[in-house]
Amino acid sequence: MLDPNELYQLADDLPELGQPVLIQALSGFVDAGNATRLAREHLMSTLDCRTIATFDVDQLLDYRSRRPTMIFVEDHWEHYEQPKLELHLLHDDAGTPFLMLSGPEPDFQWERFITALTGLIERLGVRLTVGLNAIPMAVPHTRPTGVTAHATRPELIIGYESWLQRIQVPGGAGNLLEFRLGQRGRDAAGFAVHVPHYVAQSEYPGAAEVLLTSISRATGLLLPTDQLRSAAEAVRVEIDQQVTQTDEAASLVRALEEQYDAFTRGRTGPNLLANPSGPLPTADELGAELERFLAEHGRPGETPGT
Repeated sequence: MLDPNELYQLADDLPELGQPVLIQALSGFVDAGNATRLAREHLMSTLDCRTIATFDVDQLLDYRSRRPTMIFVEDHWEHYEQPKLELHLLHDDAGTPFLMLSGPEPDFQWERFITALTGLIERLGVRLTVGLNAIPMAVPHTRPTGVTAHATRPELIIGYESWLQRIQVPGGAGNLLEFRLGQRGRDAAGFAVHVPHYVAQSEYPGAAEVLLTSISRATGLLLPTDQLRSAAEAVRVEIDQQVTQTDEAASLVRALEEQYDAFTRGRTGPNLLANPSGPLPTADELGAELERFLAEHGRPGETPGT
């Protein structure tokens, strides 16, 4: 049997970490509005960050399904964007250490990868693992951004309302990690921010801000959000301007506002995809609406029709 510990190399000179939080921010699963990526990159660029463990991506990644980028200049290859799956040590604004896992979601050996990661979690004394996700929803950008919270114990997510009942979704390595940690009696939680489906393929920094705020609320970490908040305000202005350019876009947003408001008043069904005036839209219908809207009206920061 292959040794899970052979999947990674851990730094020898680790400082005292206490009982840190681990943020799981893998890429490759659903990331509407690029919210997880924006949150991850924001933390790594604004806080002190050091790599303390590196995973062997050659054993975990299918290069042909997600081909890394290479740059060719005139007569030679100049650069190769080497995939990296790493565990980083960061410190929040108060100097508290925490960990963050970044890189591509493994294509292979999920159980071995999770066993290796669980071993690291136990070895480093991690008290709570928090996963990030962002999902497209039929919600308007003009209303507060919602979050679906889940955890191995309900006490970890007190104050969050349930948006969904029972659903079946494709599995993700990050979600499986939370499930396996729960089976081992370890604390783990996750936050999936709700991104308006018509901007799901654009950068939506407001969703990234909500993710970091949710982490701070659950863990006590003081994470910076000012830059994301400013970016979110700028994007909101761009979307508002874009929506006013066509009656169809304005009508779509108004319908979503009415649906959202009805839900918050308790007049609709158990989730925001319920339509009080008609049947539930299918995932294909929402996806088609998203693609059509973006194709016809552009995206935030772009000229409509380009």
